[in-house]
Amino acid sequence: QVQLVESGGGLVQAGGSLRVSCVASGGTFSRYTMGWFRQAPGKEREFVAAIGRRNPWSSQRTWYTDAVKGRFTISRDNAQNTVYLQMNSLKPEDTAVYYCAAEDGAAGVVESEYDYWGQGTQVTVSS
Repeated sequence: QVQLVESGGGLVQAGGSLRVSCVASGGTFSRYTMGWFRQAPGKEREFVAAIGRRNPWSSQRTWYTDAVKGRFTISRDNAQNTVYLQMNSLKPEDTAVYYCAAEDGAAGVVESEYDYWGQGTQVTVSS
């Protein structure tokens, strides 16, 4: 059983930056694809970004939704069991609860294939 705990959310002005983190415990972190999803008030949860599990034969794979490409960067530190989401040039429409998720495979953008979820961290971008 994998436990995920997010942190780093908060209030930031439009155009600002924020980094959210997610620490995993209870599993072999490097074998999991890690994803970030978000849910804005009154909306469905949506995919934001994901990073593949450790692969010695190729470079680290990442996925991003179009709305955040060029602004957000996902990364992971397998030694610290942590995945990060660096968010730059934030917009009011980025306001949401951000959830970390883990999948024992190569789910990428498919929410239903993620097995473990954190409780979420609130990110609020003021205009």
